[in-house]
Amino acid sequence: MTIKGKSIRAFIGAKDYYVSRNFYNDLGFTEIIISNKMSYFRLGEFGFYLQDAYVKDWVDNSMIFLEVENLDNTFETISNLGLTEKYDNVRLSNIVYNDWGNEVFLHDPSGILWHFGVFNY
Repeated sequence: MTIKGKSIRAFIGAKDYYVSRNFYNDLGFTEIIISNKMSYFRLGEFGFYLQDAYVKDWVDNSMIFLEVENLDNTFETISNLGLTEKYDNVRLSNIVYNDWGNEVFLHDPSGILWHFGVFNY
């Protein structure tokens, strides 16, 4: 027998659940409320669970890589949202060029590190 996956969904925490929910909605994700302490955020076929739970060591070490079709367009879209001005602790890097591909880093309000990138292979 083989495993036939349909999706993979990470669970991430939030220092301030309300602020993080607003952030991900502003970023363009669609929120599906699961309970008063958890939501599923979806972007097309991809998504993750946001929990009203915060453990500093866990959140500080959480990273998510979202492969995108066009990094230049993604960077421009995120930049134009003004998230770094609207939310405390949100940081957006310029495009970083690597041997394996290119990426942009975005820290959410809790400190979760997102990598938006493209691969050369």
